[in-house]
Amino acid sequence: METLANLESFVRSAETGSFSAAARRLALTPAAISRNVAQLERNLGVKLFQRSTRGLTLSEAGERFLQSVRGSLDGIQGAIADITVNAGQPAGVLKLNAAPGLGMDYLLPLMPAFLERYPAVTPDWFFDNRPLDLISGGFDVAFGGGFDLPPGMVARELARIHLIAVASPSFMQGKRRPKDPSGLIDLPGIVMRSPLNNRIRTRLMRNREGTELAALQNPVMLVNDPEALCHATLLGLGVSLVALPHAAAHLESGALERLLPDWYCDVGSISLYFASQKLLPAKTRAFVDFVTHAFRAQQMPQILHAHNKSGKRKA
Repeated sequence: METLANLESFVRSAETGSFSAAARRLALTPAAISRNVAQLERNLGVKLFQRSTRGLTLSEAGERFLQSVRGSLDGIQGAIADITVNAGQPAGVLKLNAAPGLGMDYLLPLMPAFLERYPAVTPDWFFDNRPLDLISGGFDVAFGGGFDLPPGMVARELARIHLIAVASPSFMQGKRRPKDPSGLIDLPGIVMRSPLNNRIRTRLMRNREGTELAALQNPVMLVNDPEALCHATLLGLGVSLVALPHAAAHLESGALERLLPDWYCDVGSISLYFASQKLLPAKTRAFVDFVTHAFRAQQMPQILHAHNKSGKRKA
């Protein structure tokens, strides 16, 4: 009868494509992972991986075995997690990832109440705008948008990400305001490069009636970070398409004003990403449920919707 350690070493190595990545996820050494997999192969009498300098590739037998055991392994781990849930408070280090702006503005403010409720959980935050491999990185939960979902991960949507056209009041003094997105080309613009491929993407803006128009811009500056985009706009360098979560506080203070109040770009969702186990570890389930409830209670989906024109919190 195979041990849980051997099976888990095999499944996580298959998911991540390397013993080293599986070792980081399981808090073991690569040598220990390799030994566990080798023992499993000896006991089964088949090669589960083709090994090369470029990494691991599942053999045909390995592919079949992975499909057979992955669900069962998740079920066993879920049962263990269920015991933890029912036996006591969630506990342990919770490895979390978020883009700096979204994380600091919308998640860190939730931490005092979360830690008061779950004092035995230690959040370990990684703030990064770069796309990450959540599984090989060993993250319990990630917060953001645009992740490619690897096998074994799910997303829970919290709100939509809407871009709106904004500028500083000083920048707009004496300038004609555009009537629709096509008019943005007549104003100096600060333009965002994609952090994934460094390209400039032309956005489509839509209004309440569903009409869509291209938001062409005349760039005077290019940036690859959403926080830098917002700060450059605050400095009066031009007009930009800023995500409402970044712009909301500045709209409320008057540091930014919204152009084209009936138009916005929908660029996807803000979601929580976590493992798709039927029964999550207690610390992960507690965090996911806490944040989801907090977003609903604070009406964040409505607040972050572009039709809430000011970006202000509702009373």
